[in-house]
Amino acid sequence: MKPPFTAAALQPYLEQLHGTAVHEVRVAAIGGGAAGDKGYGYGSPLRIDYRLDGQLCRAVLETVRAGPFGHEHMSDRAQALLWAHDAFARLPRHVRSLGVGAVRAGGALVPLGDAEEFFILTGFAEGGEYAADLQRLREGASLGDQDRARADALCDYLAEIHGVRGPDPGLYVRRIRELVGHGECIFGIADSYPLPFAFITRDLLKAVEQRCVEWRWRLRERSHRLRQVHGDFHPWNILFREGADFTVLDRSRGEWGEPADDVACLTLNFLFFSLQRAGRLAGSFETLFRGFWDRYLERTGDTEMLEVIAPFYAFRALVVASPVWYPTLQEPVRRRMFDFMTAVLDESRFDPARVNAYCGA
Repeated sequence: MKPPFTAAALQPYLEQLHGTAVHEVRVAAIGGGAAGDKGYGYGSPLRIDYRLDGQLCRAVLETVRAGPFGHEHMSDRAQALLWAHDAFARLPRHVRSLGVGAVRAGGALVPLGDAEEFFILTGFAEGGEYAADLQRLREGASLGDQDRARADALCDYLAEIHGVRGPDPGLYVRRIRELVGHGECIFGIADSYPLPFAFITRDLLKAVEQRCVEWRWRLRERSHRLRQVHGDFHPWNILFREGADFTVLDRSRGEWGEPADDVACLTLNFLFFSLQRAGRLAGSFETLFRGFWDRYLERTGDTEMLEVIAPFYAFRALVVASPVWYPTLQEPVRRRMFDFMTAVLDESRFDPARVNAYCGA
């Protein structure tokens, strides 16, 4: 939808912004720069003239257009504008922001300038976290038919959503870039480690990061792999009811990405819980891990995933090995996680049958 920034749409917005009537609203485009000087711009500004309490007022209305440079999603563009509204006034000699707003589906303009925080309201889903199943197995419970059925259901769900191709190859490049550099991903998690911590040093994290940067340049050309993803498919974001009926929560970091992200996120937890129980991938967790991989590859035929999953495993391993996220985790498990991540980052192709070798177990 093209935002309807007409005089008729702007007048009620300006009146709500100022708390009083405004008159004689006029809108005109602003031309910027000599032709050909600048090949790309984030938006096309409009000059707004209007009368307030008899005085002529002039303002500039700007938007951020959809496109690369981190502006693909509506939430990206909202973030940029909300930041500008808050920050402009704190810099000497900078033009001030008069307001920031949103456009409703019907075309009405809504002021948001006095907002301090935002929230989301979702439906309530019944069920128990899938993590409780893994905790039960970690404590020694036997693997049952329901455990197998639930793992199969999760595998089939990922195979289904990963079958939907993404619309813009640039989103794949962005997702790989953010895997390495985003504050919630590899660089951000590494920065959160209190250093030194036991065997974890600055040089160890630096070596992991350097390997991941190399992987970014291997993966960024594989934009044909862009698919619908969840983005944070771990056992605490999955609620099961009876049998294999489940609901997922809190998808993250965009609708489109690399399917290996979801597969790594879930299957690493099979390894993580197994390391806590046995110091290696074994027993019920090995059955779930190997069974998931076999079923997923059979359902999707996506053997290329084995060539791209390494940095996604590294990301998830950094999370579960973190003393911030898991402060009471025993040191041998952290060591196995770091052994695993450094080993898979050094492999050109992941082999699900060699997990214990990667862990040094």
